[in-house]
Amino acid sequence: MNTRFQRITPFLWFDHQAEEAARFYVSIFPNSRVLATTRYASASAAASGQAEGSVMTVDFELDGQSMAALNGGPVFRFNEAVSLVVHCRTQEEIDHYWERLLEGAADQTGQCGWLKDRFGLSWQVVPEDMIRLLTGSDAASVARVHAAIMGMTKLDLPELRRAAAG
Repeated sequence: MNTRFQRITPFLWFDHQAEEAARFYVSIFPNSRVLATTRYASASAAASGQAEGSVMTVDFELDGQSMAALNGGPVFRFNEAVSLVVHCRTQEEIDHYWERLLEGAADQTGQCGWLKDRFGLSWQVVPEDMIRLLTGSDAASVARVHAAIMGMTKLDLPELRRAAAG
């Protein structure tokens, strides 16, 4: 178990794919693993409408970040109001996470580095440099970077750096 204290843990509600999703996510990110799986007992199964003995929750780590997933049924669905951001150092990392997270998904790409995986969870795959490029003191450079980002689906780090340089 992770020995560092993490006060806030993202908790993801799935219909019935919590275990599949957790295994998929840990296959993508380094320093990741499934930690524990709980199953529905008779009382919790009856209350939730889930099958007794089926997976209830999965605790896992994504690149050292504690996460939890629940098979809660079709009551709630993911939407873009919440997304997970993947900060990448290189274009190769951007390409890797972009392609892996889209595996098995219909065309679920959006503007500015956003995508939805096959479970409907929204992700933003962004360069680490993006904040620096968007907060510089050169207003013209920042405007060019904003314009470049708005025209992209998957973010292109070399192109963003070219836009910043003018």
